[in-house]
Parts: sequence; structure tokens; C-alpha cells
Amino acid sequence: MRAKTPSESRTIMTDLVLPSETNPLNNLFGGELLARMDRAASISARRHSRRITVTASVNHVAFNRAVPLGSVVTVEASVSRAFKTSMEIFIDVWIEDRFTGERSKANEAIYTFVAVDDTGKPTEVPPLEPETELEKERFAAALRRKQLSLVLAGKMKPSDASELKALFMG
Repeated sequence: MRAKTPSESRTIMTDLVLPSETNPLNNLFGGELLARMDRAASISARRHSRRITVTASVNHVAFNRAVPLGSVVTVEASVSRAFKTSMEIFIDVWIEDRFTGERSKANEAIYTFVAVDDTGKPTEVPPLEPETELEKERFAAALRRKQLSLVLAGKMKPSDASELKALFMG
């Protein structure tokens, strides 16, 4: 199976924040942003695997800045690491200043998707070859996050978590 790059899965979705999508403070509902991120991540996972993909987990979400009514919001997603049947998707959320057009990072998230066949059985995905320094950092960190998640879920012994041991012990 041919390795793919994060740029092959890159998905960019841009939209406006409308009144029906805001809370009483006139900021985008967190759930609305989660849905936008999930859609972008789903497309990214499908582009990488060329399979049906399902959300396995939302590993991390940081709501660092409010997204005001009328903002132009851009959600950028790409595969940060591929495992056997799962893919970690890193998502960056940008908002654009209405007056200057300057973009600033507002939020980020990490989702995990699994590729499945027509019967819903997990199926293998292509490996990922990161190219840029940022992609390489995210690629390396993905294995640490996966091992930590497995340890916390009781599916891996801490002594088998090679990346975590390297991080904390040497």
C-alpha cells in the first residue's frame, strides 16, 4: 500500500457564523464548531484511506478563543498519523478579522477515525509520510498520544509504552 502525505488528505472548509449558530453571548456554539471539525476530519480521513470512515474518538479539543457572530471561520484538517486501521486527524480552526482580513488561530482539536469496509469491519489504511517539520512533530506526538490512551484504557501496560518511557525516563 502506497504511503500518502498529510497534504493529500488536507481539507479546508470556510463558512460564516450565522445568528442561529450562536449562544446568548453571540459566539459560535461549541457543539456547532465540534460538528464542523468532525465533518472536515471525516473528509480528511476518507481522502487518506479511500474508505468509509467513522469517528472513533475526540481526543482533544481546545476552545482557546470565542468565535463571534459574523466571523469567517476556516477549519483545516489533515491526517497526522495512520496506524493499522485508524487515523489521527489534527484540526486547526482559524478566524478572520472582519475589518483587516488577518487570520488568527482560534481553536484546535485531534480526532481519531477508523476506516471500515462495507460491512463495518475495520480495514487497513495506507501509511503516512510527513513532509514538513510541523507534520513530523504531529506524527511523532500521535504515537505518544495513542500509547497514553491505551495505557489509560487498560489496553496497554505502562511498561510496554515505549514512547512514553522515552519521554519520561530518558
